[in-house]
Amino acid sequence: MIIFSGTAHLNLAERIAECVDQPLGAVDISRFPDGEIMVKIIDNIRGQDVYIVQPICSSPNEALMELLIMIDAARRASAARITAVLPFYGYARQDRKDQPRVPITAKLVANLLVAAGTNRLLTMDLHAQQIQGFFDIPVDHLYAAPVIGKYLLGQNIDDLMIVSPDAGGLKMAYAYANMLNCGLAFVAKQRRSPSEVAAIDVVGDVKGRNCVVVDDLSTTAGTLAEASRILTERGAKSVRAAVTHTLITEVGMERLRNSPMTELITTDSVPKSNWDGCPIQVLSVAELLGEAIQRIHGNQSVTSLFKIN
Repeated sequence: MIIFSGTAHLNLAERIAECVDQPLGAVDISRFPDGEIMVKIIDNIRGQDVYIVQPICSSPNEALMELLIMIDAARRASAARITAVLPFYGYARQDRKDQPRVPITAKLVANLLVAAGTNRLLTMDLHAQQIQGFFDIPVDHLYAAPVIGKYLLGQNIDDLMIVSPDAGGLKMAYAYANMLNCGLAFVAKQRRSPSEVAAIDVVGDVKGRNCVVVDDLSTTAGTLAEASRILTERGAKSVRAAVTHTLITEVGMERLRNSPMTELITTDSVPKSNWDGCPIQVLSVAELLGEAIQRIHGNQSVTSLFKIN
């Protein structure tokens, strides 16, 4: 087994390698003067089980192209099996044709990964579960809920209430509520634009409860800010958010600072940005991903990774 990393999130890859007690594989990634990506794998990987860690984030086009080139390089170097480890699967929000003349980019990315030579995918908290069906190769889909749930249990929060920020996130919220043995509510919302939403009402009694809004992804924080506002108006004692992938923009940061939210809990599935002035708690998923890699390598089940340890 050998683990390589692209340039999108080297820190996470190093922590994963540390968790599996192996050094990162040596790879030289450079740019030609015109911006083309050049990859050279230094280590001999003939017959090896190769894992390439690269979230498609920050500069998603660069990260994706770099990943595809690394996979092609590994395939041409006679790797026995290539597993793409995507802590964050970029373009996942474009998973359906909901308007005329638009692409299904999540499926396009799946096609590209398979065409490049990927034999297996390891990812976390996909924006839409059906993306797993876009692949004709095995997909191991992990959840950050055990990591975030363990943190919440350690905080000993009384009167806990899990809240879905919209009807589409109810399945995730229900899983959290079952895991933490607490109540469940959801916010009915209307999206005015890709960066602006309006909360309409809350389904569930949140008065006097410590609410945790759970979501898989946040960029402009419009959903989180509106949810925290309406929950506070409905009498919530406190409002926190638990988001797996936090790609907060400057607009989102400003919204969080001006919202009544007391804490944002997230993971290191994507690189940390400049989050000054916001109470953000970052939890590492390196151990979870490292354990999954070891189990995949040993042809073992990953089912127990879906539970709080």
